[in-house]
Amino acid sequence: MVYTSLENAKIKELRKLKQRKYREKQKQFLIDGKHLVQEAYNAGCLDAIIVLEDMNYDSLFPNVDVMIVTSEIMKVLSDVETSPNIMGLCHKPELSTEKNKLLLLDGIQDPGNLGTIIRSAVAFHIDTVYIGKGSVDVYNPKVIRSSQGMIFKINLQTVVLEDKIEELKRMNIPIIGTKVTNGKSLKSFPKLDKFAIIMGNEGNGVRSEILELCDEYLYIDMKENCESLNVAVATSIILYELDK
Repeated sequence: MVYTSLENAKIKELRKLKQRKYREKQKQFLIDGKHLVQEAYNAGCLDAIIVLEDMNYDSLFPNVDVMIVTSEIMKVLSDVETSPNIMGLCHKPELSTEKNKLLLLDGIQDPGNLGTIIRSAVAFHIDTVYIGKGSVDVYNPKVIRSSQGMIFKINLQTVVLEDKIEELKRMNIPIIGTKVTNGKSLKSFPKLDKFAIIMGNEGNGVRSEILELCDEYLYIDMKENCESLNVAVATSIILYELDK
């Protein structure tokens, strides 16, 4: 069967997944392109593939449902300017929650930043990323593309940061904020077996009420005439230096 109508009930359901509220309700999301589809398949998160009607899809992804669609439908479902010849319908991964090396994100707004941060978190052995409410949706297509599929390789949870921090404190995990005042230079900051580092919003940083909950602070030494770093760059530097 080839899906040819945008009014088809199944196609309508898939189109809804372009909205965050439906992704959260259905616990599913769409991905673009063979690389991301392969990552989803490897992680056991691929529910179906969506392919163009002239594509040879035989044995691409064994035991996965196939939906064949027209180029018009693919263009509507896809989030990229040049629509792909394959997309994936995925469910959210459920990974074990390890609580040794943690990253907490307070109000990250830019999808590219969040995707890059997730990619760096995987690279530098972070166990779980806790994403504060008010941040961009982790299953936003731009986040997924920026992460290069790393969303399938790390535990991601959307939480109320204040509640999560209190929970981590009870587990004796050091809460580390980022600020210069009363902070330690990252160059001299000790490498810890367990920690929770908090990074903040692109324009405003970490909220003051969250900073007040931290046990200690660190900062990145920079040239005086450089006011700040992009949050994804700063996060990557910190995670690299804290990695052991």
